[in-house]
Amino acid sequence: MEVIRTSNSILEKVRLPIGKGEPFSFEVKRDDLIHSVISGNKWRKLKYNILQVEHRKNQGVLTFGGPYSNHLIATAKATNIAGLKSIGIVRGDELNNESNATLRHCAELGMQLVFISRSEYRSKDEPAYLKNLHSQYPNFFIVPEGGRNYYGVIGCQEILTETNNDYDHVYLAGGTGTTGAGLLLGSKPNTKIHVVSALKGDFLRNETKQLLYLVLNDSEMVELYMDRLLVHNDSHFGGYAKVPLELTDYINSVYHRSALKLDPIYTSKAFYKMEEDYNSGLILNGEKVIFIHTGGLQGAEPWSSKIDFL
Repeated sequence: MEVIRTSNSILEKVRLPIGKGEPFSFEVKRDDLIHSVISGNKWRKLKYNILQVEHRKNQGVLTFGGPYSNHLIATAKATNIAGLKSIGIVRGDELNNESNATLRHCAELGMQLVFISRSEYRSKDEPAYLKNLHSQYPNFFIVPEGGRNYYGVIGCQEILTETNNDYDHVYLAGGTGTTGAGLLLGSKPNTKIHVVSALKGDFLRNETKQLLYLVLNDSEMVELYMDRLLVHNDSHFGGYAKVPLELTDYINSVYHRSALKLDPIYTSKAFYKMEEDYNSGLILNGEKVIFIHTGGLQGAEPWSSKIDFL
């Protein structure tokens, strides 16, 4: 396939004004600039999955997502570019191809959308359910929701190879643990990886651990990596896709202070936690910090009236 280049993902130095004090200096890995549709960590997680599809000579990719899924639209675009078919299993049997801009765009790119109930969607990772999908779509490569598999982790492991990779702290938003697992594997032994959960619950640490074991198959090695992982479960602003006025006000504040555009589902919550940690002294003066911009601005459309740059 036409491999999407990550050279657009520049390393940007930011000095963020913090009240009357010295600005907060850090770097941003601008993965949001990789591609207009397959932005952020979406291409990282899809790259080796799609190469596997081509290697196995499958017809295409079958994957899963919610009605505003960045992963679904990125998969639809990536398979379209590669000349492959795609099937999206969507959570919500009351929906259709015209329910919102995300689903409409997926359909326009050639993705076959299959809408299922929320109760059925909860079975999406169960062996019996996957076996049934394999029998229905025998020549499709099944990719878990969010690209959460071995190939997704390996793709995300490459992110820090495009940086100085000498950081004390790495901050990113997390939903499935895939990007966090990749960054743990790709970072130096003294680097702390801060994954800020966009969802309620404390499942993300265990999800990341499972992915590390999938790649390493060595429990002792996994524990060594897990020692450097900090999962923050207190910055979800009410849960997945919950966007209170406080959060859109913060997104606008960051934009006017730095020109960075953050989305309300993922990146803004991670950025908020990073700034909070700096203000509270958990990030020490002189420590090197990088924020991984994982894209996702497409998911901000429903709140465009409240976000200044949309």
